[in-house]
Amino acid sequence: MKAEPRKYFNDSFSEEKYQNLLAEINKEFPGVLDFRIAESPVFIDKELKIKILNTCSDIIDAIKKPDFIANTDRAIPAGRLIDNENDHPNCLAIDFAITKNEDGVFEPQLIELQGFPSLFAYQSYLASKYKKHFNVEKGYSEFFNRLNTMTYQQEMQQFLLNGSHPKNVILLEVYPEKQKTRLDFELTKRYWGIEAVCISKIRKSGKDLYYEKDGNKIAIERIYNRLIFDDIERNYPELLPQLDLLNDHSATWISHPNWFYRVSKFSMPLFRSKYIPESKYLSDFEQFPIDLENYVLKPLFSFAGAGVKIDVSVDDLKEIQDPENYLLQRKISYEPCIEDVNQEKIKCEIRMLYIWPDGAKNPKLVTNLARLSRGKMIGVDFNKNFDWVGGSAAFFETN
Repeated sequence: MKAEPRKYFNDSFSEEKYQNLLAEINKEFPGVLDFRIAESPVFIDKELKIKILNTCSDIIDAIKKPDFIANTDRAIPAGRLIDNENDHPNCLAIDFAITKNEDGVFEPQLIELQGFPSLFAYQSYLASKYKKHFNVEKGYSEFFNRLNTMTYQQEMQQFLLNGSHPKNVILLEVYPEKQKTRLDFELTKRYWGIEAVCISKIRKSGKDLYYEKDGNKIAIERIYNRLIFDDIERNYPELLPQLDLLNDHSATWISHPNWFYRVSKFSMPLFRSKYIPESKYLSDFEQFPIDLENYVLKPLFSFAGAGVKIDVSVDDLKEIQDPENYLLQRKISYEPCIEDVNQEKIKCEIRMLYIWPDGAKNPKLVTNLARLSRGKMIGVDFNKNFDWVGGSAAFFETN
């Protein structure tokens, strides 16, 4: 976390410029921005970058092992197994907290991962806004593998469309017009021509899926999947019958729904690396750790932080009737590492975003996402009424 790019940015910062950035987004997409944009991006130096990349490589090596699918079959809830699964996730999102070791050196620590798409369109857009309105030092980029804004757009277009006409590729969601991430959906349509379609609009004829637009039936060849089944079960039970359409069809998934469960906190105990915190299924403990204050308890089959217990006691653990469905993980301490214009420090986490086309031996790292926090945790509920918090982008040292 070098001082030079931070000073270069902060010297260029003003509240007026930040408001101009927000106004520009709201002008281009009226009423669509529904979450807080942080005042600043994150700057990651080469040393920290290498640690993050090496940890990602260790995770990918584990996912590629022949027994990974068998070891994660139990991650898929009963009744939610979807057929025609491919042999790897088409998208990977790997999240790291920025921490500091006992020698005062910044380190990443894995906090979560998903075999699921993230904000591939929005992140490129946001990074471009930071570069337009503020000073971003040369030699730092939001992209990887020698991509730039133009080649990133081309790479993603090839990945998502793969020869199909954009009208035959859909972004599948639940009521996309109501989602907080709908700005990403709008940008996905602008960049690659892909329409966001609610699962309630999907129909089936034989094995062929289609949706209707302007009175015409539009065949679905590829599904850019943004559905979270847990969200449907909790919030939209009226749509549960529609999930039956997702089996035995001719369309191609990007990513297949099964990988949302396989690559998740369920798979954390399967990974080994210096910057991955100790994680074990509760059922695997013969004796509980004596320093439980350093652990967090997570239910495997809940999402968006539901059911997580920060302060854990032995009695809590003994009361659990299904310990195989819980994860005990060593706590991570975020290190405030981003200096605002008032010399106050802010915490952050970084999400590395990969694409993995069918037939490719390895995934390709393309861009990233960042989130800033002043609260105890990263989420929105812990950062109300704060500035310099929210969604952001990271620029990584390239030279």
